Amino acid sequence: MQALPNFLPALPEMFLAASAMALLILGVFQKGPHVAREIAWLGVIVLVAAIALVTGFAGERQVSLYGMFISDGFGVFMSVLVLLGAAFSIVMAIRFNEQEGVARFEYTVLVLLAVTGMLMMIAANDLIALYLGLELQNLALYVIASFQRDRTRSSEAGLKYFVLGALSSGMLLYGASMVYGFAGTTNFDVLARTIDATNGVSIGLVTGIVFVAVGLAFKVSAVPFHMWTPDVYEGAPTPVTAFFSVAPKTAALALFVRVMIYAFGELVDQWQQVIMAISVASMILGALAAINQRNIKRLMAYSSIGHVGYALIGLAAGTPAGVRGILVYMTIYLFMNIGTFTVILCMRRQGRLVEDIGDLAGLARTQPMLAAALGIFMFSLAGIPPLAGFFAKFYIFMAAIDARLFWLAVLGVVTSVVGAYYYVRIVKIMYFDEPAGVFDRGIGRELQAVLLIAAAVVLLFVVFPAPIIGSAEQASATLFPG
Repeated sequence: MQALPNFLPALPEMFLAASAMALLILGVFQKGPHVAREIAWLGVIVLVAAIALVTGFAGERQVSLYGMFISDGFGVFMSVLVLLGAAFSIVMAIRFNEQEGVARFEYTVLVLLAVTGMLMMIAANDLIALYLGLELQNLALYVIASFQRDRTRSSEAGLKYFVLGALSSGMLLYGASMVYGFAGTTNFDVLARTIDATNGVSIGLVTGIVFVAVGLAFKVSAVPFHMWTPDVYEGAPTPVTAFFSVAPKTAALALFVRVMIYAFGELVDQWQQVIMAISVASMILGALAAINQRNIKRLMAYSSIGHVGYALIGLAAGTPAGVRGILVYMTIYLFMNIGTFTVILCMRRQGRLVEDIGDLAGLARTQPMLAAALGIFMFSLAGIPPLAGFFAKFYIFMAAIDARLFWLAVLGVVTSVVGAYYYVRIVKIMYFDEPAGVFDRGIGRELQAVLLIAAAVVLLFVVFPAPIIGSAEQASATLFPG
């Protein structure tokens, strides 16, 4: 009985795993055409309950499961973002799966299992626990990437994600083995103390850290480890792409921050250069490669690469302000991306999905509310004030300036201005080009609700910034106990 309280911080993960198994059994024994829809709504309820459980442990920092699991303010904040992103993606998928003839209850179960892995990643306090969470996430994501198994592009997306995901996992494992070989431990607490007490820096340990960083850079699709992103984003079903763009990216970035800041914080001078190089390359490629894209999902893939570059500026700063900037950035990014992909889901003509940017021509004349929503998200992604996207970049750039990384902040502003071109171009096409046709009307109450929530957060952040910024400030402080 004495060991029971030690397992309580892991209750959200255990609840999600048990719920996924229960929904799987329920789906197998239920009959009827609406089973997938019912299981999906039950999955959303499970995710909301998980948010309540996660926030219930938002108190003091706790280490459990023999030091392999940590619960703190930072983990709680990022876990809530992952759970919100997953809930939105399930809601977005309900109508889509029915229209595409792939309304199977297994989708919700796979999302719940993937989210369980993500929460394990965020709470990992050991390189072994990190890897277990990562692989639990990946195994489910490989399947849902190719969920439309009768479509070649979807199957191709799943295969590419599997091959490159396996490669990145191998590199991460190799780095973890080098860290263990030269430091004698895989536990983050012990690593932090060992490195702090060591006078000299081992070249083998630094090499291991670089390989770990490379493995994590694959997961956040940072340059030059981004090659899977455009093809997977384009080929996967649109709700899956929306899920990929927020939840796994948030979890991997949280893991990136915890590993570098908490476990290897004393070696910031060694890994900071690697993070800056990845950040710069991601910002530049994200700004330039999206300009010539014609498919809106591929454009959003390169956009996500650029936004990861901006977020990594906060990690390169290596300060509480930098981590706070990452938390604020990922919160706003979640709502901007979810809103944009909801509009992409509404791009249907005669029941058929269209994904070409040219198909948005004249949308403001045929469906002005949909065009206004997409315009809000595009301007916010471009970082135009007073929308939330401007403040996301503002906090990141100010953290870089405070850390005296002036050139990195300047480069971020320049690439942000260049990248604004392809966002503003979409607005120009919607409002000034001749209509290319009319999208199907009746987008469904689920998508209307998601659009309304996302647009409200993006528009009203300037009026009510305190809840997000205050929570981010408290969460970032837990990684810097000193």
